[in-house]
Amino acid sequence: MRLNLWRAALVLSCASLTVQGGAQSGKPANVDDARLRTADRSPGEWMAPGRTYDEQRFSPLHRINDSNVADLGLAWFADLSADRGVEASPLMIGGVLYNIEPWNVTVAYDAKTGKELWRYDPKVDRDTGKLACCDIVTRGLAAWKGRIILATLDGRLIALDSKTGKPTWSVDTLEPVWPYTITGAPRVFDGKVLIGNAGAEGAARGYVTAYEVATGKQLWRFYTVPGDPSKPQHNKVLEMAAKTWNGEWWKVGGGGTVWDSIVYDPDLDLVYIGTGNGGPWAQRYRSPGGGDNLFLSSIVALRADTGAYVWHYQTTPGDEWDYTATQSMILADLTIGGKLRKVLMQAPKNGFFYVLDRATGKLISAKPFVPMNWASGIDPATGRPNVNPEARYGETPVLLTPGPGGGHNWNPMAFSPRTGLAYFPVTEMYMAFSVNPNFRQSPGNMSQLGISTTGYDLTRKAAAAYAAANNKAWLTAWDPVKQEERWRVPYPTRGSGGVLATAGNLVFQGTVGGTFAAYRADTGEKLWEMPVQQLPIAAPIAYSIDGEQYIAVNAGWGGGLAHSSTAKTLGFPISVPRLLVFKLGGKAQLPKLADAAPELVRPDDASVGASVVSQGEQLYAQHCATCHGEAARGGIKDLRRMSPATHREFLDIVLHGARREKGMASFDDLLSETDAKAVHAYLARRANEDWSEIVKGN
Repeated sequence: MRLNLWRAALVLSCASLTVQGGAQSGKPANVDDARLRTADRSPGEWMAPGRTYDEQRFSPLHRINDSNVADLGLAWFADLSADRGVEASPLMIGGVLYNIEPWNVTVAYDAKTGKELWRYDPKVDRDTGKLACCDIVTRGLAAWKGRIILATLDGRLIALDSKTGKPTWSVDTLEPVWPYTITGAPRVFDGKVLIGNAGAEGAARGYVTAYEVATGKQLWRFYTVPGDPSKPQHNKVLEMAAKTWNGEWWKVGGGGTVWDSIVYDPDLDLVYIGTGNGGPWAQRYRSPGGGDNLFLSSIVALRADTGAYVWHYQTTPGDEWDYTATQSMILADLTIGGKLRKVLMQAPKNGFFYVLDRATGKLISAKPFVPMNWASGIDPATGRPNVNPEARYGETPVLLTPGPGGGHNWNPMAFSPRTGLAYFPVTEMYMAFSVNPNFRQSPGNMSQLGISTTGYDLTRKAAAAYAAANNKAWLTAWDPVKQEERWRVPYPTRGSGGVLATAGNLVFQGTVGGTFAAYRADTGEKLWEMPVQQLPIAAPIAYSIDGEQYIAVNAGWGGGLAHSSTAKTLGFPISVPRLLVFKLGGKAQLPKLADAAPELVRPDDASVGASVVSQGEQLYAQHCATCHGEAARGGIKDLRRMSPATHREFLDIVLHGARREKGMASFDDLLSETDAKAVHAYLARRANEDWSEIVKGN
């Protein structure tokens, strides 16, 4: 059960403030509606998560271009405080770069020199870490009229004075009972700030809320899943949505959280939200008998002033595969069939690239961008997927693609109006889905999927072998008008980052090989690449100061990309996470990495009985697999590769929070000492089973 420690809105605790350094010189974050509507008049600034209201992540800057990018070098860098996944794109306004780190620590730098100006630590409740399905990440900040706005993992929305880093207001955005967190970036428009939340893996009921930027006052809230039908719904559209559900869904939560993409069209005065997966995943537990389960896995258009429903398009009716529609939504005006169309584009997890009329929500086109077997296509008349009946899995495992990581996950997509192409990382991934017949829900617990990763051992081993042989990853350039791939850059495994496109005919992306790379936007030719001792999984930004262009990116491995049941070790040592800033002729050098390899000793499991290992396997699947991988393969930390010191500390880590600061909270409310010992025994057995693979670094 989540403790609501910050229920009193606008009350600021002295303990939540850690400001270091002096106030910045120069202009504050002077962002408003007029400036965001005309962002191309300030091409050297990056004033919003996607730079502009349309979230194209396209920079008009071209001083760094396809003819000189080979001269790019490091201008400056800053070490980040938490060694976890770093998914945020910074902002750069008025010569100041604003960045946010894991645990929502927010820092202002001189964007030219890298000098730290101030630092704010909201003192996030570390126990919230175990409620986050996919690491203690955050995806960015918002700015408005001298304020920098952040959302914390434990549910607060906080406005900071952009000059000093001191908070001006703080509100708690979360409701009790469900295991909510916030990982998405807030979005601002016309004096309002919008924020959603995460938690559908814990079956949390989704919603998005608008607040007044000046005061933090709540203006409206839109729920994505209907409530108890015996009571009045919050609006008429939820009465309609309730007809698409069965059973007592309101008691199990439902899911549909708005955990990432939110986009605003100022001309239509519409806000578009992308909603998440069902909770639990298995539909038989949240909506027995089926149904579309609105508004799961949907794009929903709302009136910006009131939050009133306008239209929706559901990408995955009756989702039970974690096929969220929370991925990047991009607005553009495209000529299709000889007509200029106002469109919304999305490449969500389910593997189809969608082009919608953003005024009406009507489907214009949808085509697969990755191999799939869950559906054979989209019916152009209804806009519904033609679902393979076998994809509605039961207790016997069914091998499906895309897997729950999706054909495209959170890593931001970019669109270049110069080339007319969308750029995003793609994953062809397979997973065996099956229902857990023994599932029992426990509200407040993050792992509420209703699926099984144990049993049917031969089937699962065959599925894992097929996945290992066929999983693929690449960067794609997609033509949304012709609905076809223009070019691709293959990668050895999933893990490469979000994308930036520029007017210099360039596409920038961090790679799973531990490099930062630039490609020709029109052909995909690699023009430049630099080893950076880390994985820049976040999307880069571009900015300019005094006529000099910079490219900035956060580099820190982790997050959902690392939560793969078939993830391999990276194959190279990594540094602490860093903010990296590049310019032409940059001469800065990263510190040399330590040469020492981590100690790897085969654990002894000879004295452990089969019943204890079996118990540990069940407990691991229920409480640990989401972060550490199915069958302990991969994950954010591969527990088959624990050092002797970690083995010795295992009970202290799991039961007493010895690594709480690093995001590993105590599980003593869910596991007894006997349980923890059983999990440890299972992990030792898994290490021994895969030892030849482990020592080879696979």
